[in-house]
Amino acid sequence: MKRVITVTVINQSGVLNRVTGLLMKRQFNIESITVGHTEQPTFSKMTFVVHVEDERKIEQLIKQLSKQIDVLKVNDITDKSIVLRELALVKVISPPNLRIEMNAIIEPFRAQIIDTAKNVVTYQVTGAPEKIDAFIELIRPYGIKELTRTGATATVREQQISDQPQLSILK
Repeated sequence: MKRVITVTVINQSGVLNRVTGLLMKRQFNIESITVGHTEQPTFSKMTFVVHVEDERKIEQLIKQLSKQIDVLKVNDITDKSIVLRELALVKVISPPNLRIEMNAIIEPFRAQIIDTAKNVVTYQVTGAPEKIDAFIELIRPYGIKELTRTGATATVREQQISDQPQLSILK
């Protein structure tokens, strides 16, 4: 099962290494990690998507992360109503005669063309990881020259719905 964990930390050198080291010691497979400043420049928020076999290990991990000196807050937001997004930059082989066809394919994904050359177009697409996966699979037959993904970042929605179904990425 996949879990989404957020960790708010004091923005200091070595914090990321200590937090990921703890995850490594506990044998968690980090499927995605993002880190960035919060509304307060002295704090950063880490978002981890981890694969978990035993639910009891998550409780233990949260307790151990909370004990770290530079860690201010740890949350498992998997079962909450959340907004989860990822960014991908995809360079695709795109001869001019195929661009109209390709633009029709990318339109439903609201992908943006951010760079273009004679035979290559670079698209930016954001959304849930499943959306990114679907975009990549549709564009793959044209020839992907380069692909870069950020990993997922998430925030809890202000309005929580008690019967909110889990995101399919987390099942």
